[in-house]
Parts: sequence; C-alpha cells; structure tokens
Amino acid sequence: MHSFKFFFWLNLVITGNCFAEQLKFNRQEQDDNFQFHYQWQDHQRQVQSLDFQLTKAALFERFRHFRAYKNELAEKNVHKAIRKHLRKEPIKGVQVYFRQQQGNSYIDIKGRDSDKVEAAYRQLAKLEQDFFRQYLTENFYHSFTSHDLIRGVKPDHVSIADASIEDLRPMKQLILDKVSIRNIRQVTEYVLSFVQNIPYSTLESRVTSSGAGFNPPLKLLWQNQGDCDSKLTLTAALLRTLMPRIKMLMIYIDQHAFIGINIPFMAGEMTITEDNLTYVLAEPAGPTLLKLGVIAPESEQAILQGRYTTEIYHPQALPAEEKQQQEQLRVETETQTETIIP
Repeated sequence: MHSFKFFFWLNLVITGNCFAEQLKFNRQEQDDNFQFHYQWQDHQRQVQSLDFQLTKAALFERFRHFRAYKNELAEKNVHKAIRKHLRKEPIKGVQVYFRQQQGNSYIDIKGRDSDKVEAAYRQLAKLEQDFFRQYLTENFYHSFTSHDLIRGVKPDHVSIADASIEDLRPMKQLILDKVSIRNIRQVTEYVLSFVQNIPYSTLESRVTSSGAGFNPPLKLLWQNQGDCDSKLTLTAALLRTLMPRIKMLMIYIDQHAFIGINIPFMAGEMTITEDNLTYVLAEPAGPTLLKLGVIAPESEQAILQGRYTTEIYHPQALPAEEKQQQEQLRVETETQTETIIP
C-alpha cells in the first residue's frame, strides 16, 4: 500500500538548488590498495573532501564476472543445469531432447504414455523456473515488473549493495569523522552530496538494457561516474555501512531511480508511505544538488501519479545487543536527536 505526502512549495525550493561541482578526483596505487581523493561542494556550497583506500581485490574481484544480462546465455546455463540434474535423476518412461534453433534452446519430451509426457513437461517447467531463479541470484540479477506491468530482468540492487558493504567499511569511520555531530540527517546529507557530485551517465532503458551501463558501487568509484541506478546502489550501500539499522526504500520510475529513508520527516519534505512506514525521499543521482526531502519535478510528478515501483532495503536480523541499540536509536530519533550508534 503506497501513499505520499508533499507540499506545493517544493518546486520553489528546487529552483534554488545548484548543480553539482566535483572539484577534484584522483586515485593512486599503493601496494595492494588504491588511494582515492575526492573534493566537492556540498549543499551549502562548502568544500568537502574525502580520502580513503580500497583494496585491489575489492575493486577488481568482487564483481569481476558481472555482465549485462543476456537471455541466450541464461537459457544455455539453465538447460545445462537441467541436463546435469537429469543425469542424476532421470525421468522414467520418457526421453528428453535438447535442441537449438535460431539461437534459442528448446526441450522436447517423447514417450509412449501421454500422461507421463505431460507430467514430465510440468516437472521440467518447474526445474526451469528454479534453475532460472538460481542463475539470476548467482549473477546478481532478478526479475522485475515496471509500474506499467512490463516484465524484465535488471541488476538486483539490494543484493549488490549488501555484497558491497564489507568492501566499503574502510570509509565508515572516515565519513563519521567528517560530520561534526553524528546525526542521521547530517550523515545522509554528506553522503548525498558526495554521490550527487560524482559525474552522471545516462541510464539505459531498465526494461531493454538488462543492466548494460550499470556500475556496482566500487566500479562506480573507480570510474568516477554512474547512472542513477548505479548511484542509488552506491548511496544505499554507504548508508547501510554507516547506519546498519536504517530502513531504506529503492524507488524506480521511467529512466530514473531515487531512495527513501525511514526517519521522521520535517515540514515541506517529500515522503511516501509503504506498509505503514514513512520514508523521506532523496535524489542521489545529481547533477542538481538536492537536499534530503527534496526531489526533482519529474520524480515528484511520477510519485503523485503513481508511476513508480519500490524495493525495500531493510537491515538483516540483528543480534540481541544490536537490537537493544536499535531500540535506543528509535527513542532518540523520536525525540529528534537522531544520534547514530556505530
């Protein structure tokens, strides 16, 4: 169940924002690491900088095999898995044939008993679904349906963000040290301005591109550019690294994506509510510097017209000690102190 909240003067706020201006970017090899240096202007036009190291293994190994999704390759891998399964557990009373025609793979089943043939087709259809889901999961993809009910395959941004947390952990203390008060809003604003200032590349159609042009978080940092899906995923991964218990929502509209953060909202901020949780919206993509709670006019219009889909990005189950800390954070947040508990 979706709902939204907005104020008509948001457009006036948007017109007062500035374009992102990344002042410096460089990286330098140091033994088994690369040292990154970023400098940019934040929402108050103050110069910010961030220096951090990332290991070569994290940069070049984690998503080394990540590629744009190709249906022919997926089909080939799924049928390979089915053949392997049938060698171990053959279906009695039928013969199963795999054939290729005009680049597509097909399965034919023959047998004297039509009931057994029909049952075998049902069994193979189930196997095909299971192995297809397994293939997508192993390759950081998943099936999705757009707001206008078009089905496709896209990178699994939630899983990719989760898999990137450990590699981004060296940035955690560095970022928290940059923010004078460990406040959820201030940390979020810092991360937003950092990501918004990274050069933007145009998003290919989410339905037809199948992930072409998408950069996982560390590849985005390495290339110093990314489309809105890539910058959304980096932002979510950084916020999860900094605030392990924060609840987030990834929001998708045509040719664009942005994020929602489950914190108390302030007057004038754009929000949506899903499953009784209210999320303050934010635009990681840039190039306009938009503060937490302010989104672009086209994003606002899509929300108002219901032309969007969402994916939740909530924390995993927490140990008892962390649950106690989470409850402490909840109480502090309700009293507007919003102090981060690292």
